[in-house]
Amino acid sequence: MLVLITYDIITGTSKGRKRLHDIAEKCEDYGQRVNNSVFECKLDNAQMIKLRNELVKMIDRKTDSIRFYNLGDRYAGRIEQYGCKVSYDPEGTLLL
Repeated sequence: MLVLITYDIITGTSKGRKRLHDIAEKCEDYGQRVNNSVFECKLDNAQMIKLRNELVKMIDRKTDSIRFYNLGDRYAGRIEQYGCKVSYDPEGTLLL
């Protein structure tokens, strides 16, 4: 399934900046950054549960937020992209 992960982390403190960095790194392990705080991740159910649990533990629930949008397996017709960012194929090979 394709999952869109978005987050808003308060970065006014060094702890907030560290949370932002750590969350971005964790998301990069599973998918592709498509905007500053937005990732597209191709996950199976077990990966989704694991990643969600890890990310939710990382945020400060009083100041931060994170959202998970499950686009399912038939997402191709649900995504439109315009502008300078080049689209990628989540089914393709991720180059590291």
